[in-house]
Amino acid sequence: EMVNTAVEKTVDLATADIHPFAKIAKDVAAGAVLLFAIIAVIIGAIIFLPYMV
Repeated sequence: EMVNTAVEKTVDLATADIHPFAKIAKDVAAGAVLLFAIIAVIIGAIIFLPYMV
């Protein structure tokens, strides 16, 4: 989430106008955060699921 915030603030500093590339950069950063969250859940399940079953 910190990476997403950093990208958003950097894009906001780079341009005050609403630009299609700025939206794409923000959407990609948000997608990366979602991907990392999903990977973290999968890794957590791989580690802890054997102890729970």
